[in-house]
Amino acid sequence: MSIHYFGTAALVVVFVLGTVRPVNLGALALIATYLIGTLFAGESSRELLAGFPADLFVLLVGVTYLFGIAASNGTIEWIIDHAVRRIGDRAATIPWLIFGVAAIPSTAGALGPAAVAMLAPICLSLGERYGIDRRMTALMVMHGSAVGNFSPLNGLAIIVTSAAETNGLAIPAFTLFFGNAVYNIGLAVVIYLMFGGPALLARRRNQTGQTATLTVSGGPSATSAMTGGAPVETPKDSALRTDQIITLLAILGVGVGALVYNIDIGFLALIAAAFLHLCFPSRVSKVDRRIVWSVVLLICGVVTFVGALQRYGTVDLIGNEIAGLGSPLLIAFLLCLLGAVTSAVASSAGMLGVLIPLAVPFMAMGQIHVAGMIVALAISSTVVDSTPFSTVGALTLATAPEEERPELFQAMLKWGIAMALTAPVLTCLFVLLPDWG
Repeated sequence: MSIHYFGTAALVVVFVLGTVRPVNLGALALIATYLIGTLFAGESSRELLAGFPADLFVLLVGVTYLFGIAASNGTIEWIIDHAVRRIGDRAATIPWLIFGVAAIPSTAGALGPAAVAMLAPICLSLGERYGIDRRMTALMVMHGSAVGNFSPLNGLAIIVTSAAETNGLAIPAFTLFFGNAVYNIGLAVVIYLMFGGPALLARRRNQTGQTATLTVSGGPSATSAMTGGAPVETPKDSALRTDQIITLLAILGVGVGALVYNIDIGFLALIAAAFLHLCFPSRVSKVDRRIVWSVVLLICGVVTFVGALQRYGTVDLIGNEIAGLGSPLLIAFLLCLLGAVTSAVASSAGMLGVLIPLAVPFMAMGQIHVAGMIVALAISSTVVDSTPFSTVGALTLATAPEEERPELFQAMLKWGIAMALTAPVLTCLFVLLPDWG
């Protein structure tokens, strides 16, 4: 039992120290992995790193490398200029446009990280052009993508329904999709109201009757102009250079390969970035510095430590202890809480595969509605993907400018904690409680 106590305590210490002191959480988590693994589990160095997320490492490096090139050579700016020209001065609609666009790939079957990897750099740049709070833009991207998490075409829905069927349970596919979508749409309304939506609406009303225009590339700051509501100049058409055309084709190719043909997006992005760097070195000087190594260390370190705790059975032990309690509703709440807290720093899909079998015995008692329980577990285990430690959150954080990254990290961490605490409560109240009897 000591390994579970010390492992849990070490996790808490790591997060406290990483929050109150300017030390990368990932470095602290790797140190904790080494200490717990060697002192209590007797693992070798190779065994200690068994949980290192190599796929996530390649994903973060490849995507930030590719979009670093696209930003350096002006391709991202060209995309945003053309989007601005078509949207005009309707800043209040931008967050909802971002939310809706982010929902399309995941609803069509793409996993959240693949969709966010392609959309976050463009969406956050678009939000910046309109002077929209970066926290709102980031959260709209992530929760928009979460809307489609349990579409019948999405892999997460298949994991959940398969786990349920394997244990003799059934849930209508539409119920799972609808419940999750409604919850995330409700969160989008909260995000819009909390992070400046009313001010955007007021800005639009103040601009009524004015000729709204936008910034020329290389001209005055669009952010300050749009924030103040003053008219600025519309971007003029500009021809793409050869390197920008090839960059744009490379981004489209990576998107199609990942979203349509399910090819690993990390390696696709890495190949595309290396190709562009080789072909046009003068246009992307020192672009490798744009790879967000601090975020890579942060995420990979934390995931490695949590993976070690899962390997030692700490998560399973807690789950089994919860499942042994007497009250079905209390068990349901605690399992949802366990799913939310663990998925915030681990695989949501993996946690769902563990939690559904744990919930089977008391669901079979008939005191908890089966479909409601599975929907509550699904929402609680995925709504926390907005934390900076999830793949989706890490990709979004990596998109922010370096000087704004610490502030956005804190905002995403606080929002993720709020999601982990509120989702189990709200799903039990509005999904489970009405059917409990």
